[in-house]
Amino acid sequence: MIALSLAEISSIVGGQPADIPDLDAQVTGPVVIDSRLAAPGSLFAAFAGERADGHDYAATAVETGAVAVLATRPVGVPALVVDDVERALGALARAVVERLGTTVVALTGSAGKTSTKDLVAQLLTRVAPTVWTPGSLNNEIGLPLTALRAEADTRHLVLEMGARGVGHIRYLTGLTPPRIGVVLNVGSAHIGEFGGREQIAQAKGELVEALPEDGVAILNADDRHVRDMASRTKARVVTFGEAPEADIRAENVRLTENGRPAFTLHTPSGCGDVTMRLYGEHHVSNALAAAAVASELGMPVDEIAQALSEAESLSRWRMEVTERPDGVTIVNDAYNANPESMRAALRALVAMGGARRGEGGRTWAVLGQMAELGDEALTEHDAVGRLAVRLNVSKLVAVGGREAAWLQMGAYNEGSWGEESVHVSDAQAAVDLLRSELRPGDVVLVKASRSVGLEKVAAALLADGTGEGEVAAR
Repeated sequence: MIALSLAEISSIVGGQPADIPDLDAQVTGPVVIDSRLAAPGSLFAAFAGERADGHDYAATAVETGAVAVLATRPVGVPALVVDDVERALGALARAVVERLGTTVVALTGSAGKTSTKDLVAQLLTRVAPTVWTPGSLNNEIGLPLTALRAEADTRHLVLEMGARGVGHIRYLTGLTPPRIGVVLNVGSAHIGEFGGREQIAQAKGELVEALPEDGVAILNADDRHVRDMASRTKARVVTFGEAPEADIRAENVRLTENGRPAFTLHTPSGCGDVTMRLYGEHHVSNALAAAAVASELGMPVDEIAQALSEAESLSRWRMEVTERPDGVTIVNDAYNANPESMRAALRALVAMGGARRGEGGRTWAVLGQMAELGDEALTEHDAVGRLAVRLNVSKLVAVGGREAAWLQMGAYNEGSWGEESVHVSDAQAAVDLLRSELRPGDVVLVKASRSVGLEKVAAALLADGTGEGEVAAR
């Protein structure tokens, strides 16, 4: 973070000093919410969670090097006492961003936020110093923590914005006002919490409503709900997609024999050929969104195409592809799942399996619950099970309880017979089944909502039958 004195921070957050011997002391390090991450010059924000209260670790943070603590009560060490630590953190983030004058690029959407953010970050770092959201820390706490990582030379701040209801993104844009806003799609992720797609569109569109007149709204021309957001912004609109009228578009889209997307990128300033290192056709839309951002910030089209072709996944458990020594390929996409990302992952699996068919390989879809779908849960799980059959996935392994049973039911009703689909109770049962049946050339996709914990299946399979793998699967 840029250097600020405790007196300056106190003024910004409206804090009352407690046990602070020197208000001129400088915070020069990161702002952290985990006392184990405190470092010399840092500021520790004490949050009271369900399992632990950060105030109990204030002394530890200061002993480790934190200059002071942001807290709701005196803690016996230097502290700025505020009514609400979350609000104080947000106020501090806004003040730092305003002082820096950095260009804020904000992204939202039902699916693909983290992958697209990673692509944007890798493109913009070629242009100027850039800070971006680590992983998917995209909420009221994660977003200001990311913004506070910006330093004096930071030119671009790339922020992922999540929402679980109307008003959430409006609040986040108030903390870090964006100049460029990207809306990727309106899907069914969290539809149970929102109540329907129209409500999701209303929430996601809060991003473009927050843009200034000299800002840029980058909208998906292939998604009707996103395209219609053009009427909700006073900023200039740039569209991306495969639609012929899109400003930034892809033509000749295809998957290579190993499941990687390739296409010709068209921009108003020229064209370039892209062959990505990521897996799955869904990354084409993500790449176009990233290209639109980079183009707006002055990156030439040939450099954009090259950067997209060289970009890699920066976040864990998102289409992580690893080939074991015995020739079995594990695709760990277990970080999260919704109907749109499930369909994209299954198509990528089939494309990857096609490249291995000559080796006798089979495709395995190890799938679990897609959470927060509300009344749509039965229909959507049934549809994914049916799609696995239509795509000719060799074997579906549905893991878990009721929702997993719905996955298998969909496959069964679509014509899956015998051992083409199976329902198992938990991760360990899935691991036991796979270890007994996998053979060289097989490709295994592992995917479910984060709460299911299917990354344990991928970890166990990658451990290749060691005792460590069996422990990891539990």
